[in-house]
Amino acid sequence: MLDKKIIIFMPSIEGGGVERNLFEICNFLSKKFQKVRIITASRQYKKKFSKNISFVGPKRKKFLNFGRFIKYIICSFYLCIELLIKKKNKAIIFSFQGNIFAIIIGKLFGYKVIVRANSAPSGWINNGIKKEFFKRIYKLADLVIVNSVEFQRQFKNFFSTNAVCIYNPLNKKKIIKLSNKKTNFFNQKKNLKVLNIGRLVDQKNQIILLKALDLIKNKINFRAIIMGNGVMKNRLKKFIVNKNLGKKVKIIKYQKNPYNILKSCDVLIHTAKYEGLPNVLVEAQFLKKGIISSDCPTGPKEILIDGKAGILFKNNNHKELYKKIIHFYKHKNKLNKKIQYGYKQLYRFDYDYCLNQYYLNINKV
Repeated sequence: MLDKKIIIFMPSIEGGGVERNLFEICNFLSKKFQKVRIITASRQYKKKFSKNISFVGPKRKKFLNFGRFIKYIICSFYLCIELLIKKKNKAIIFSFQGNIFAIIIGKLFGYKVIVRANSAPSGWINNGIKKEFFKRIYKLADLVIVNSVEFQRQFKNFFSTNAVCIYNPLNKKKIIKLSNKKTNFFNQKKNLKVLNIGRLVDQKNQIILLKALDLIKNKINFRAIIMGNGVMKNRLKKFIVNKNLGKKVKIIKYQKNPYNILKSCDVLIHTAKYEGLPNVLVEAQFLKKGIISSDCPTGPKEILIDGKAGILFKNNNHKELYKKIIHFYKHKNKLNKKIQYGYKQLYRFDYDYCLNQYYLNINKV
């Protein structure tokens, strides 16, 4: 164990793919470094972390209801206090969220800062001023980590900054254990069982799945589950009611164990407008599920090997998604070759190798 300390900056833990990576990476690092502390306003996930990881941040439950930006501000204050106390005592800041806040504060106090970027810049950079601002700040970071090769190229093009690509680690043992638990969410064998997993926000774009399902509701028998939490929930529910989809589509909150539901579906449909590297596609590949995904930046095309390991549809196009669902329904038995091909490519996400890459790169800094 190295005589080094790491401060993890993750103000808002919300139970998605980024968070699952956070748990795996932090627990691994806690075995390699002397001390790991996490600054967050989301203490409800404390049990997901190793017992030797200490928590810094607000303790009151009322903070759970605040939006991300407010949590960034609150946790930035705690980060400042933490850095003042530590006084450069071999600590490294490792930011998973609110990277701009972490970089600025870290550099003001003279600390090394590593950031993990989670979403392709082409999805959220919408003007030159914003691009120039982020470009200047990201150049101050001592290391930037991204999780796909396409993302790495975008980062270089947008911010003139080199990033290290480390794929998300796939915890096969955990998925096998959790996927074998019984579930009754899909209980009718004759229907096409459709699943979408993701935060209910504009980025994840579940509305186009509902629009596509509305086009096929009188053509094939299906049951669909949308699993997630977020601000778009009421809008999605309103669409379901207005289009009389209530008997076919159900929205459920994000489950502590999503894997048994994923294992019981026929096809996972991913609709995001932009990503980094969507964990859920890799997990669906491991469980040998059919996959239909938007060809969004970045990750899906890379995971699905340009469509050889799954079905890609034009980003934000519900009519093309509708056609792909019909194609999958009619030819799902013939698509098994894609599923098997994807399964064989999972070596890219080897659990031990990917986690060790974090250790090696952090140790260099």
